[in-house]
Amino acid sequence: MSTEVNNETEVALDLAEFAAIAEHVLHHMHVNPRAELNILFIDPEPMEELHVRWLDLPGPTDVMSFPMDELRPGTAESETPAGTLGDIVICPQVAARQALEAGHSTAEEMLLLTVHGILHLLGYDHAEPEEKKEMFDLQRTLLLTFLAERGA
Repeated sequence: MSTEVNNETEVALDLAEFAAIAEHVLHHMHVNPRAELNILFIDPEPMEELHVRWLDLPGPTDVMSFPMDELRPGTAESETPAGTLGDIVICPQVAARQALEAGHSTAEEMLLLTVHGILHLLGYDHAEPEEKKEMFDLQRTLLLTFLAERGA
């Protein structure tokens, strides 16, 4: 996988960990190994600008996904074509608040947001109850298998 991870914040992050979870998710979703993905960590102010510009919603949000080639999950027999999956933008400061409310670490929250963002890039959504159940069950499974394999 060609995953580029950049941190434009002052928050200390293990960028290799985010590349690893992206690789885990894309492998399990049978995405072509040549697919490109960008993960960017930004501060609340630029996140708020994106949130207002693209969703017309106030305030910073936790994660936003910007699909490019509209790749979809493949199967064990047929992976997706190569292409650009898109960009995921995460705000660590918003993630930290959510992690505190959820009772887990900020790192775990950002790993969850990475999985969530990738699933959005692959066409998953959570607008309807059935979609939400499918997406959230899948993101939980992907995160837990990643953490189990990493010995976390």
